[in-house]
Amino acid sequence: MPLVCVCSPKGGVGKTTMAANLAHALARGGSKVLAIDFDVQNALRLHFGVPLADSRGFVAKSAESSDWSQSILTTGGNIFVLPYGDATEQQRLEFEENLKDPNFLARGLHSVLNYPGLVIIADFPPGPGPALKAMAALADMHLVVMLADTASLSLLPQIENEKMIGGALNHRGGHYFVLNQSDNRRNISRDVTAFMQQRLGDRLIGVVNRDESVAEANASQQSIFDFSPVSAAAFDIELVSKRLSALLNIKVGDGEMHAPLKSR
Repeated sequence: MPLVCVCSPKGGVGKTTMAANLAHALARGGSKVLAIDFDVQNALRLHFGVPLADSRGFVAKSAESSDWSQSILTTGGNIFVLPYGDATEQQRLEFEENLKDPNFLARGLHSVLNYPGLVIIADFPPGPGPALKAMAALADMHLVVMLADTASLSLLPQIENEKMIGGALNHRGGHYFVLNQSDNRRNISRDVTAFMQQRLGDRLIGVVNRDESVAEANASQQSIFDFSPVSAAAFDIELVSKRLSALLNIKVGDGEMHAPLKSR
């Protein structure tokens, strides 16, 4: 059960889109994937065709439910989604307060954390936050999405010096980086990409080229692989998913049969 947290020190970097497309890439490779949304914007579900009017999610009932898997939605194929859902301000605050209990996340996610062969991709709000901090001990890896721009570059020391959540992002497999929307036609983007490649070395597991088809795929609620399978971004994200699989030793097709994942 590999659990990957997708995060970023700032907003507007395409983090949620990256999380969704990585889930699609892993599912295309044969893995059973659960995408979990910890962002109050509740946008991750839209990347899997869940209607905008569908308000279901796990946060509103997280305190009274000991098994959040009851809120999982099925989207077809190998992908399942656990949306944040509609929540009042009071429910959001209560959820964030409960995250201070080190066992709260483990209890709520117990059934999915112990589901054999399941790959979990969890999307978090930009910047530091209680959910990201609470997940540090449970996740197998953190994937930090950054842009090929000077604003992201200025925030790199925050990650390197463990200042984002006041300690190490991950206590298991560590954290890695993906550089998004790299554009070789722009000098700044090209220079930042080169610097990040040199600075991060093997910690940078992918550079995704700027590609307008990504935004167009989002608008049509499709993955980049369904919308434009031969695009540069589809190739780059597929490569990131393969490197992710290698790092986490994700294996598909072990011949085992398991009970179906609960979904609605």
